[in-house]
Amino acid sequence: MGAGEPTVAFVPPDFEVPRGLVAEGFRLEPLGPQHNDADHDAWHSSIEHIRATPGFPIGRWPVEGMTLEENLADLRRHAGDFERRAGFTYTVLEPLEGGGDRVIGCVYIYPSREASGVADVRSWVRADRAALDPVLHDTVAAWLRDSWPFAEVAYADR
Repeated sequence: MGAGEPTVAFVPPDFEVPRGLVAEGFRLEPLGPQHNDADHDAWHSSIEHIRATPGFPIGRWPVEGMTLEENLADLRRHAGDFERRAGFTYTVLEPLEGGGDRVIGCVYIYPSREASGVADVRSWVRADRAALDPVLHDTVAAWLRDSWPFAEVAYADR
């Protein structure tokens, strides 16, 4: 998921990109190589569910058979996009009893390939956390509206 280098800045240079979001039952943090094993497990265990999630083009992603090494390269690309402010990918983490977190999804915020000035947003959750999908969607939609500088957001309804 993602786009090439934008010709126009995706966010203003003075905009402080959020480093995360804390919500009831989950939190977001920038996706990076440190999430590789857990991220791979999360999406790999839920391929059909993700493909059925509104906003995901049929046949593009997720790719069956993607190795951990290929996933790591993808996570590095997303982290690089974040650092360059070309796109923003957040992992969705669920707190575990006793400490730690479990990767249960992802949120992608990239410039639209179809329309200038539009943020194209997609999100997914693991199949075993499907009930969280509309909650994540509504929480992220409100966050984008209240905390981001986008004039328009394309984010498929749930």
